Amino acid sequence: MILLNALFPVLALILFGAAVKHWRITDVAFLRTSDRLVYFVFFPLMLFWKIGSAPLQFDDGWRYLPASALAVLGVCGLSLVFIRFLPVAAFQAGSFNQGCYRFNTYIGMAVVINAFGEAGVQLYGILIGLIIPMINVLCVSVLIWYGEDARNQGNRLTATLKHLLANPLIIACVAGILYSRLIGSFAVPIDNTLKLMSQVTLPLALFSIGGSLTFSNLRDNMGLALASAAFKLAVLPLLGLLLLWLFGVTGLAWKVSMLFFALPTSTAIYILSSQLHSDTELASAVIVMSTLLSFGSMALILLIVG
Repeated sequence: MILLNALFPVLALILFGAAVKHWRITDVAFLRTSDRLVYFVFFPLMLFWKIGSAPLQFDDGWRYLPASALAVLGVCGLSLVFIRFLPVAAFQAGSFNQGCYRFNTYIGMAVVINAFGEAGVQLYGILIGLIIPMINVLCVSVLIWYGEDARNQGNRLTATLKHLLANPLIIACVAGILYSRLIGSFAVPIDNTLKLMSQVTLPLALFSIGGSLTFSNLRDNMGLALASAAFKLAVLPLLGLLLLWLFGVTGLAWKVSMLFFALPTSTAIYILSSQLHSDTELASAVIVMSTLLSFGSMALILLIVG
């Protein structure tokens, strides 16, 4: 039942978004606007509300955070070894590398809410607040290293730092932690307002994910897309499991971390690949492959932790 309750609503909304796009009820302009609303408004408000509305409690302190961060760093390193010794062109390296460890924040939040409730959301929110800036630095560094144009590296690194400091998800997580520590609850009118606004977030995000999926580039990039998905959905969970054991993480933090490792790659890898001149067709194929296969990896993790 936990699989049905946690995963079916997520899959249904993604498929519905894809169907509505196929029927031409929505278009690219609508999806672009909805993505901006979710990223800059609704999801940050949801994170702030969820993290800030109750005192933070941890079964194992903060040990799940360094364990998860090291797992991501490890998979990033392994993917670079793969790129070095196997036939991955420099033009494709950045897109392939991102797909191995970037994660879909929205699908993660939706499944965490369904599977682990409010306590799980707090742990997940703090985790992504740590991981997002680290992943952005890794992705941009690899894209620049393998990029053809090295003349603007300084400008790109400066822009990356500015984006990290202004990232609405990071700001929301930090603000939520501070609010929880200092106050820990919202007045009823504010709480109800944030609750209503938060209810818009995940349906709109999942709807947009479904509408953005495209299968046209999958056939020509099948091998590398499968390899990238294998790193994300198999290697990362296995390495993460080992590190969580070494750090002594148990309880809800262990469950949330394991689900985090099994999430599909982020749809944002397409945008970053385009901005830094990597292979956008491969990025698109990786997104589709990872999203489709992730329902198997998430189902397995939920069976294990349930």
